[in-house]
Amino acid sequence: MYRQLILITFLLLAGTLGSRAQEVNDLDAIDSMLVAIGDSLAADTVIPKVEAPEPSIVVHDIPQETKSLKDMARWQPNPKRALWLALVFPGGGQIYNRKYWKLPIVYGGFIGCFYAMNWNNTMYKDYSQAYVDLVDKDPGTQSYNQFLHLGRQITTDSEKKYWTDIFKKRKDKFRRWRDLSFFVLVGVYALSVIDAYVDAELSNFDISKDLSLKLEPTILNNRSSNNPIDGSSLGLQCSLNF
Repeated sequence: MYRQLILITFLLLAGTLGSRAQEVNDLDAIDSMLVAIGDSLAADTVIPKVEAPEPSIVVHDIPQETKSLKDMARWQPNPKRALWLALVFPGGGQIYNRKYWKLPIVYGGFIGCFYAMNWNNTMYKDYSQAYVDLVDKDPGTQSYNQFLHLGRQITTDSEKKYWTDIFKKRKDKFRRWRDLSFFVLVGVYALSVIDAYVDAELSNFDISKDLSLKLEPTILNNRSSNNPIDGSSLGLQCSLNF
């Protein structure tokens, strides 16, 4: 009886162990299958290579206004071209040198000279005609009356001589002023030409930063041939360093 029970128990244990071993074998087969599938997927899958982006250099464009200002700062006029432009066209040298603030001075001088020439020439012609009308003996020519006071007439020889001298002096004066206005006009033109040339020439002139003016006391020698006694005095000396 006991032997049968032991035999039955042993058989049950053997069956249980066999089933457990079969399960373990099945799990090992599944694991090996999963490992094989994983290896095949790893072999077929290509992992893309991520490259680091190259550094890009951003060039900022210089504004057009800044470029134009730098070009104007570096621009240097040609003295010969400024001279010829000033000779051909009054004020052209100043325009070429970009010194526009000088144009009112130049053209103001020309306008003033032309006005003075015209006014003095008109007065010269009027007084000349009055002088001629007063000297001649034609009673029909009396343009000089416009220079007399209202209602006044030249009746005596002394009055005629007096007004003749006045008209002669005035016509000579206005003729002289007319001619002087013309020479002033030529001078303004010459100054505009010289200014344009010198301004263009000095645009390349470099002034040193060491430019300085020094005042210091000094001893002056007052010896002269007429004074045999040697003498000296204290003075002030001015020196310019550049």
